[in-house]
Amino acid sequence: MSIEVSNESGLDVSEEELISVARFVIRKMDVNPAAELSMVLLDTNAMADLHMRWMDLPGPTDVMSFPMDELEPGGRPDAPEPGPSMLGDIVLCPQFAEGQAKAAGHSLGHELALLTIHGVLHLLGYDHAEPEEEKEMFALQRQLLEEWVADQVEAYHSERQAEKDRRLLDTRFLDQP
Repeated sequence: MSIEVSNESGLDVSEEELISVARFVIRKMDVNPAAELSMVLLDTNAMADLHMRWMDLPGPTDVMSFPMDELEPGGRPDAPEPGPSMLGDIVLCPQFAEGQAKAAGHSLGHELALLTIHGVLHLLGYDHAEPEEEKEMFALQRQLLEEWVADQVEAYHSERQAEKDRRLLDTRFLDQP
């Protein structure tokens, strides 16, 4: 699985975290393991330009998705055939997301993880134009975010336990008071 991140936003953002959440969602959604994804982080001016050019809407937005291959049939786990190997591009605007994070009472990292999941789901054919679609997509988005966070917490605790075990078994520490 190849995921590339290009940060042109001017903000210091954890690219490793974005890759981690995207990889997690792609794996959970049973997308072909050879899938490729590109993520671009833009400042508000560049995002506003993109938003106007592609959506004919003024001002910046938080996330936009650009599928590379046609996703019919495939892409969604309930589709009869596997999805394409080149998923497409997700464009995030960290400055815009920062305001949303403050309003929601969580960190920018949390907001960007949520937006990454949202973007990947769009690339897989999910949408929220209709109320039923929105209900399905947002429930899945929430579930995936919760599972990813739980996975991160478990990995952190496993790493800490492994470090404790290494120290316990390290004979150098046996000689110290």
